[in-house]
Amino acid sequence: MTDWSRLSHAYGPADDIPDLLARIGSAPTAELWSDLWAALCHQGSVYPASFAALPWLAERAGCGEREQEVQAVLLAGAILGGAGQADAGGVRAEFATEAEDLLAAANRHLRGGADADDYVHLLGAMLGLEGVPGWSEELAWGIANEEYQVACPDCEADLFIALGERGFFSAADDYALSDGAVETRPLRPADPAALDGIGRRLHGLALADGQREVAHVLTHVFGHGTCPSCEARFAVADRIAADW
Repeated sequence: MTDWSRLSHAYGPADDIPDLLARIGSAPTAELWSDLWAALCHQGSVYPASFAALPWLAERAGCGEREQEVQAVLLAGAILGGAGQADAGGVRAEFATEAEDLLAAANRHLRGGADADDYVHLLGAMLGLEGVPGWSEELAWGIANEEYQVACPDCEADLFIALGERGFFSAADDYALSDGAVETRPLRPADPAALDGIGRRLHGLALADGQREVAHVLTHVFGHGTCPSCEARFAVADRIAADW
């Protein structure tokens, strides 16, 4: 049995976690899940109590209530995605069975007709559960927020990469906050047939799951941009990864 008093989370000793888990198990609310996220994965940071909660999350991921299962998968994916902060190999070995069960749940919900927003978060969770570094944390954040911030590889200007309702472009100024015209350059999406590696895999999964909008965004994430300040051309995914 886990001695939670010997473990820590974002706010100190984790002896409050059993009560929080019990309350979620009996009467789950968005607020309780938010409290659990804040304690176990505060701004992407993970703690001993985070890993100790994985068996409960794996059990919750098979409870039969879709919303609860998805919440458990997303939190577990974020925890294991952040396991590199600790002994990632040891954590994954200790919780291999739980990770396998959680990954099966993630794949089940990916195939289950999730909306686009849930889908990209589930993709990120899948990568976290698989132990894929970087993209497990960055993929869903950027696509869901329709924006990445990167640095130009040549002049090092801060660039905004827009991906969504406003269009698909790069800008050297914050287009969302600017009152005037902001100079932009259109992104050049990748040819799906030319994609390789993780870009090819994610694009193929999105198409196979009927997520054409997500697949379209992914061609831009793995496409090319141009810096409005110096006209340097760059691979968007490479600039995203440069910050890891």
